[in-house]
Amino acid sequence: MPHTLENYTLGRWAAGGNTPQELLDASTGEVIALANTEGFDFAAILDYGRRVGNPQLRRMTFHERGRMLKALAFHLQEKKEIFYELSYRSGATRADSWIDIEGGIGNLFANASLRRKFPDKPFYVEGEPVGLSKGGTFMAQHLLVPREGVAVHINAYNFPIWGMLEKIAVNLLAGMPAVVKPAVPSAYLTEAVVREIIASGILPEGALQLVVGSGQGLLDHVTYQDVVTFTGSASTGRKLRAHPRIIEEAVPFTMEADSLNAAVLGVDARPGTPEFDLFIKEIRKEMTAKCGQKCTAIRRAIVPEAYLEDVQIALGKALAQTTVGHPQAEGVRMGALAGRAQAEIFRERVRHLAKNTPIVYGNLEEVELLGKERGADYAKGAFTSPIVLRNDDPFKHLDSHEIEAFGPVVTLMPYRETEEAVTLANLGKGSLVCSLATNDPRTAQDLVMGTATHHGRILVLNGEMAKESTGHGSPLPQLIHGGPGRAGGGQEMGGIRGVEHFMQRVALQGSPSMITAITEVYQTGARQIERDKHPFQHYFEELEIGQTYTTHRHTVTEADITAFAQVSGDNFYAHVDATSLEGTLFTGRVAHGYYILSKAAGMFVDPRKGPVLLNYGLDECRFTKPVYPGMTIGVTLTVKEKVGQEKRDETDVAKGIVRWLVTVTDETAETVAVATILTMVKKKNQE
Repeated sequence: MPHTLENYTLGRWAAGGNTPQELLDASTGEVIALANTEGFDFAAILDYGRRVGNPQLRRMTFHERGRMLKALAFHLQEKKEIFYELSYRSGATRADSWIDIEGGIGNLFANASLRRKFPDKPFYVEGEPVGLSKGGTFMAQHLLVPREGVAVHINAYNFPIWGMLEKIAVNLLAGMPAVVKPAVPSAYLTEAVVREIIASGILPEGALQLVVGSGQGLLDHVTYQDVVTFTGSASTGRKLRAHPRIIEEAVPFTMEADSLNAAVLGVDARPGTPEFDLFIKEIRKEMTAKCGQKCTAIRRAIVPEAYLEDVQIALGKALAQTTVGHPQAEGVRMGALAGRAQAEIFRERVRHLAKNTPIVYGNLEEVELLGKERGADYAKGAFTSPIVLRNDDPFKHLDSHEIEAFGPVVTLMPYRETEEAVTLANLGKGSLVCSLATNDPRTAQDLVMGTATHHGRILVLNGEMAKESTGHGSPLPQLIHGGPGRAGGGQEMGGIRGVEHFMQRVALQGSPSMITAITEVYQTGARQIERDKHPFQHYFEELEIGQTYTTHRHTVTEADITAFAQVSGDNFYAHVDATSLEGTLFTGRVAHGYYILSKAAGMFVDPRKGPVLLNYGLDECRFTKPVYPGMTIGVTLTVKEKVGQEKRDETDVAKGIVRWLVTVTDETAETVAVATILTMVKKKNQE
């Protein structure tokens, strides 16, 4: 009997009503699962996420949320073979499944590591402070706080695991729960992963809910505190974006839609060059990986007119090595499309394209299959051969730039000048990614500057980066994934940028002291705290934001400048040659900026052994006024921010990083230098 998928909502697993949808094996056509959400209260589901999951996540710090993602990634890594066995049913080979399964888990790891870019707080202080008054008593600072709603993720069928994990990794790090609505044809894979996530007990209750059926009516109940993300066809995305509730409540909506991504071969990348070979390799890989069912797959290959025949021949030879069949059969390099329905749509669109752009490689009507002993069946499954179309007049036959067949297909088209290549790439009206194969910097710059406005990501292929490149079709968690126009205008992932999408930005105004108290980051001009001993003698927990130490003063001499020049080797004329200063900004020999900083360190450092373990580095430094011999400097050292660190293991020392504001002033109380230094400070509590 087919497995009946269950929804995980309101803290429990439950199946839907009596009219389920059938989910089919992509290779054999066998019914493998049933799915339904009939009878589910979507208003209650969203309310549960807001009421139960949201407060728990909002209270956690970025570091706690990141460690939660790390634990989840390790847990799923241990269970991955379960997912591989199921993934074969979707028509995906082991290599295809790796992208979906371990690529998704990799997103959890990447976002777990991203926690180090954030403070160990539930909120994030963004950017530089903004002064709003002459006297310095009125200022502003931007803050990001988690929204009070739920992230609703409506995902596509081609990546049922990666599509979910890459999204929830970001909203969970931001402190927001999720309701995941996978596409029905491959929902059995998403359900299997969610079962493991819930069983692990790693996430707080309400942080993740799953709806495996149609989800019709889910968006009727979203509010302005929620966020909706969509991955799928551009036409469906436009309908969802126009949903009355999305418009009325101004719900943030991000869309990542299929697009007619292009690859451009540079004029310098003639046959026989590494760039030509990389171009062919990348197209073949993007056509056959996941059977071409990738929103980032190359649909248009834009080639210098003189090389068009060479590209067609080389690509044909590469594709001839692509064996098609059951994904578990030995020797198979390309499996099936996700299902018969998807295969029929694919064939229909290829036939439409072929009216003016003929098929020059492949056969829509038949394909030789491996793995028939495993049940691979052309009539019941969703198999197809790779297809290459040729558009010799791409400025006349525009279907190549407007109609996408979502499968293993590419259209070759010629160009004469670089400007034509740019125009053709941009005729896709917005794409997720474009690849440029060239080793000529000028060609690369012209192509990038010409196509950047129409693409979310651009990969420049050449022999130098070939061994380490992740390829055209690999969205990375550190980079934005999205694109303008047809691609949806959205942005997913992108490191800190992606996290910000699930947070509310607020401009906070007030006095420096008040904003220091709220943000836990010292603001210049705020009240300072003086303690009974040197701050370097305080443990991490004992230090207070705003705690300040004022040093003795030192009068700079010409001997100081000469000695520093000899020790450092910095004999820049302004420091050592008073006869060369005519026409410069200086009126005499000037002290090195790094001497001032070094002297400041010598003045504020406590030489005794204490909780300070080491100097961790320098964030920023500015020299704001020349210091001449005879001027007297003093230093104030203020605790600006504290960030706790995790112990790597039981033998590690419990510690944190302290960011100190160093302000150097002269005898007139004017600032001559300002810097932010970091020290590693031991914690008193070593448990």
